[in-house]
Amino acid sequence: LGTTGVNFGAGMTGGFAYVFDQFGRFSRRVNTELVDTLKLEMPIHQQHLKGLIEQHVAETGSEHASAILSEFDNWLDCFVLVKPKNIQVSDLLKLEQPSPELAVKAG
Repeated sequence: LGTTGVNFGAGMTGGFAYVFDQFGRFSRRVNTELVDTLKLEMPIHQQHLKGLIEQHVAETGSEHASAILSEFDNWLDCFVLVKPKNIQVSDLLKLEQPSPELAVKAG
């Protein structure tokens, strides 16, 4: 929820990051040869981010994070999703699904 260094994403081969770009300056600090930057348009990513911020507040008592949470929908446009180019955005967060041996059929 703070600033990033220059060349953000250099060497990023897996995972992803949410970056808070409050002032719209992140594009000058990211390595676009290796990573893509996307708006948080998928509800699953928005929910995941909110959960991470809630956890951060619970563990640190951060007033900055609390302020973001209090108007989360208004701050969403300030967040950027950063992912390696070789990974599809739909693969970043997979919902846990019960394994077939645990599934029960109604019948």
